[in-house]
Amino acid sequence: MGSRNHAEDISKLTLKLHESTRVLDQTPSPGRRDLVSRSSFAMRSVENDEADLEGGKLEKEWDKSTHTNRIVKIHNQALLSGLAYCVSSCSMILVNKFVLSSYDFNAGISLMLYQNFISVVIVSIMSFMGIITTEPLTWRLIKVWLPVNAIFVGMLITSMFSLKYINVAMVTVLKNVTNVITALGEMYLFNKHHDNRVWAALFLMIISAISGGITDLSFHAVGYGWQIINCFLTAAYSLTLRRVMDTAKQVTRSGNLNEFSMVLLNNMLSLPLGILLVFVFREVDYLSQTPLLRLPDFWLVMTLSGFLGLAISFTSMWFLHQTGATTYSLVGSLNKIPLSIAGIVLFKVPTSLENSASIFFGLLAGVFFARAKMRERSQS
Repeated sequence: MGSRNHAEDISKLTLKLHESTRVLDQTPSPGRRDLVSRSSFAMRSVENDEADLEGGKLEKEWDKSTHTNRIVKIHNQALLSGLAYCVSSCSMILVNKFVLSSYDFNAGISLMLYQNFISVVIVSIMSFMGIITTEPLTWRLIKVWLPVNAIFVGMLITSMFSLKYINVAMVTVLKNVTNVITALGEMYLFNKHHDNRVWAALFLMIISAISGGITDLSFHAVGYGWQIINCFLTAAYSLTLRRVMDTAKQVTRSGNLNEFSMVLLNNMLSLPLGILLVFVFREVDYLSQTPLLRLPDFWLVMTLSGFLGLAISFTSMWFLHQTGATTYSLVGSLNKIPLSIAGIVLFKVPTSLENSASIFFGLLAGVFFARAKMRERSQS
């Protein structure tokens, strides 16, 4: 009997609660809306950033936590992209040096051609799968880009030729001459003026290159000649690209030319020109006689160099997007220091105290130049 009365009391209490809830649902009062918003906040997504909870305290704590997580994420992305860029760029130069010197491969144009072919295949596959977007290669775009591509091919080929004869450390120091030529070109072509710190850094680069060449125990005149030509072509590529870029964007369908499209455009247009140069420099005869093409490990290293070449393009774009031009240029200068040390150690380059000092002096001049450019940009 007592249990029956207890059950009836529970039923009456439940009925009253349901009636109260129905009345509350039909009452559009501010207190009710606030109650509903408070009780349902835990089940809603983060999309409602306007919720008024505990006088905004919980909202502020959530924003603070989200902001902190976002900062950590960006810093991790910047660090990861920077490491990927440094590793890929260093590895690319070391692998090319290994192919050309350790294997004694005398077909630098063919190596460049194979690397660019791998880049074209991979970028085309990624574009077809929708991973990246690229502009269609129209005849108008090709005609505009051909001068840039001719310089691009010459830049790659002369880099291969010089790397065969010069050690990696001296190549990195001599590449600083490119900055000098580019600065002069900017001054005469674009009326751009540089401050005294930039010119001081450029002067230090010239001194380090001259002293490094004089004290180089493995000096090779042919290699130095190719490297000087490479410096002029690299500077010409940078300066020409600025002039052609606006025109190239105008002839594309979207009115824009992203980095992936430029990678595909440069590498694809280099294939017919590279094939022509292979016959001009008679590398076909060498390729038909060399036993290296019958070695699987040689093809593995060649293919690795092709993937690294494409990795440089992607990681540099990733790193530049995560940080900026100033950080990118500074890290690129600092990256030459471990690259030079690795080149001397791995390839057992004979060196002297004077030559090592010149190399180190040139690397520091590169870092000083990057910092001077950063300050120049911030002031302008």
